[in-house]
Amino acid sequence: MLCRTCIRGSVARQSSIPSAPLRTPSASLRASTFSLPQTSRPSFCSAAAIRTHVSRSPPILRRSTVMLNQRTYSTSTPAESQTSATASSEAPAAPEKPDFLNDAESTIWDMLVAEFAPTELVVQDISGGCGSMYGIEISSEKFRGANMLKQQRMVNAVLGDLMKNWHGVQLKTRVPQ
Repeated sequence: MLCRTCIRGSVARQSSIPSAPLRTPSASLRASTFSLPQTSRPSFCSAAAIRTHVSRSPPILRRSTVMLNQRTYSTSTPAESQTSATASSEAPAAPEKPDFLNDAESTIWDMLVAEFAPTELVVQDISGGCGSMYGIEISSEKFRGANMLKQQRMVNAVLGDLMKNWHGVQLKTRVPQ
């Protein structure tokens, strides 16, 4: 699917007429789609178009879009990665319980650690302190082979009685790498 900027660029490249700003986008888009070359592969926006989208988007969206377009690279040498891989494959350490958890967060933490033996766990009251909504991020080997829905149902089953009193939960589950 092509965005408006890419369609303008594509139409401008096909015709020798310089591209002018579109006055009625929907009519121009309908007219320009007939002149686009048909390809068997899906088309994606160019890097220049993405920068244009980012610069035109509201500031709150701009930050997240830019972060999505960045790539991370590993700077470790092969020898370092092999030693870290052997150290991590021995036994994943259980996460240490933070001392800043309140009583309700501590109860949730204990229940999840007892059931899933997670490698990563974050429990946070995101309701502003009233205890009506919690954010939970958990990574456990018990999730391996289960899709996201099944993983979240497993967590819901463990926290079922507590969740009846909550307004909502933001749950992120994953399998450790």
